[in-house]
Amino acid sequence: MEDSKRKIWTVQCVLLLLIGLCISQLYASDDKFYDSFDDAFDGRWVVSKKEDYTGVWKHSKSEGHDDYGLLVSEKARKHAIVKKLDEPIDLKDETVVLQYEVRLQNGLECGGAYLKYLRPQDAGWTPEGFDNVSPYSIMFGPDKCGSTNKVHFILKHKNPKSGEFVEHHLKYPPSVPSDKLTHVYSAILKPDNELKILIDGEEKKKANFLSAEDFEPPLIPAKTIPDPDDKKPEDWDERAQIPDPEAKKPDDWDEDAPMEIEDEDAVKPEGWLDDEPEDIDDPDATKPEDWDDEEDGEWEAPKVDNPKCGEAPGCGEWKKPMKRNPAYKGKWHAPLIDNPNYKGIWKPQEIPNPDYFELEKPNFEPIAAIGIEIWTMQDGLLFDNILIASNEKVAETYRLSAWKPKFEVEKEKQKEEESTDSEGLKGIQKVVFDYLYKIADLPVLGDHKVKVLELIEKAEKQPNVTIGVLVSIIIVILTLLLKIIFGGKKKPKRLWKQRNLMLLRLPMIRAAPRRMKSKMRMLLLQLLLVGGAPGVTLRE
Repeated sequence: MEDSKRKIWTVQCVLLLLIGLCISQLYASDDKFYDSFDDAFDGRWVVSKKEDYTGVWKHSKSEGHDDYGLLVSEKARKHAIVKKLDEPIDLKDETVVLQYEVRLQNGLECGGAYLKYLRPQDAGWTPEGFDNVSPYSIMFGPDKCGSTNKVHFILKHKNPKSGEFVEHHLKYPPSVPSDKLTHVYSAILKPDNELKILIDGEEKKKANFLSAEDFEPPLIPAKTIPDPDDKKPEDWDERAQIPDPEAKKPDDWDEDAPMEIEDEDAVKPEGWLDDEPEDIDDPDATKPEDWDDEEDGEWEAPKVDNPKCGEAPGCGEWKKPMKRNPAYKGKWHAPLIDNPNYKGIWKPQEIPNPDYFELEKPNFEPIAAIGIEIWTMQDGLLFDNILIASNEKVAETYRLSAWKPKFEVEKEKQKEEESTDSEGLKGIQKVVFDYLYKIADLPVLGDHKVKVLELIEKAEKQPNVTIGVLVSIIIVILTLLLKIIFGGKKKPKRLWKQRNLMLLRLPMIRAAPRRMKSKMRMLLLQLLLVGGAPGVTLRE
């Protein structure tokens, strides 16, 4: 009985082994190209010797892993490296998966991290001559700079009529992940003309190679085009409405009447102080002991609001206020009416497109080499596990076995760092609030102190409104500071000296070395004069 069971178990094991070998062999046949970069790339990949490409490639470990990859080691450099395939890979009549991993270890602010799948090159071409003009069939992968943030998919397709190769860009491609984790990018080309873009195994974009909605320009040209020789007739009127030629300006329409006039009924308020100035010299101000007339100019007391004006309706010369002119109508225009000669917006007539052709499937060029030709402002880009397969399951197997474990480790580490950063942020917040409470004790805040303290307490209790509260406090303090420095309504010609005097009284300037005072004062004045005051400029 036991012998019988042992034989059955042995047969089952052999069958499982054979099935495994068959599956492995099947997948191996679907694995057209694969490089894990476990071994040094020398001898397999060739670095371009073109003079523009000075960036150094290194065989390096991914940060936090024992897994190796192909590293972009220098920032602000052009990098180019290529792997010539033993045999060109045909992209026609079967599913093809283009897949690779890239980790932006230092982020990607401006640069590319894409691959170029080169078509067969002209006679005499060598890998050492690989550059940006080496013809490719497909370009695929991340690209970021400024407003550009996309995972490129560009097909260079040969026009069957002209014989020229044209770049066709995938419309609305997915965005590049913004973190510093390893991500795997997959482009799946199907024999039914379907294209799928996957990031980390998740479908982000589906398109059809022959759809004008999915590629720009479309692979199949439009059947008709505007006639380039067609001209708009001289009497063609595109105006939907025109001024009424029968309309007349009313006789009582005064185009010269001003918008505002003096209010003749206005009376000067009782108690108005005609002879009192709006501001006066600060009676409490004294000339600083370290004031240097040669360096700082003649000292003048800063101006403050005239307290008499605060008790009276106003000070200085009284003028009648302005009011809206009831007779004001502005410039007269004839009313618009429908144009009886309107013919619509002119367009040239459509004619058959001489370059039109029909296409059942894209005419993919074979892949003869894989190249990375990029310019980037960041280093630390690590490429790994570059795969070309004819089976989606094979690509999925590589994602699960080679990419997924790394990604999970990196993701967990990122969570820990974010948690640490959050705790560090709390410490920073404590320091910020300590300083805010010290600012709230400044005498300059006066009656505003209570309100500022309320805002600070609210920000401490409700972290979600902290930023808004901080902005409010800063605005209050800046407003008061500007009021102290500028006073009330100042005449432009006085502003320079008043600001200069007040800045010299600031503790941080008074405590500065003598040779630094002037520079510090000029810097603060430049900050205060952002936006400028009428008639005020900085002295050289």
